[in-house]
Parts: sequence; structure tokens; C-alpha cells
Amino acid sequence: METRIAVMSIIVENPDSAEQINAILHDYGSFIIGRMGIPYRKRGVNIISIALDAPQDTAAALSGKIGRLPGVSVKTAYSGVISKE
Repeated sequence: METRIAVMSIIVENPDSAEQINAILHDYGSFIIGRMGIPYRKRGVNIISIALDAPQDTAAALSGKIGRLPGVSVKTAYSGVISKE
């Protein structure tokens, strides 16, 4: 299985989506290297960064599930480093 390193940036404008985001991230926990969450109270948003080592289709599926939530924006950047496990 080929995996790639990726960084996913998530901006949460709707706090009601937080529980769903956490549940989705839990489901993909085996691919997550690390996670950082920053509450930006001045603007009323939360910023989440996720580092992944996953097959590209898995990372895309995760991004799609999170991006479909109301009030949530997500972008993913992929490295050129490919690992064959």
C-alpha cells in the first residue's frame, strides 16, 4: 500500500460541527500522525491542523467527509514523499 504525507487544514465556523469532526477524525485515527487545534476566539472560529500518513484516496475521503459538514472548510496539501508499506 502506498501512503503519502499530507497536512490537512480545517477551519470550523460552526461549533455545532465539532462533535462530528471529532467522530470522523477518530475513525481515521490510525492514519493521523498528529493534531493541533487552535481556538481563535476573536473571530469565533477554530483552526485544526492534521498531519497524516495515508493512502491518497483515504486522505481525500477524510477531507471530503469533513468538508461536507456545515460551516467547515478544509484544504489538504500532499508531499511528494511516497512510502510503500
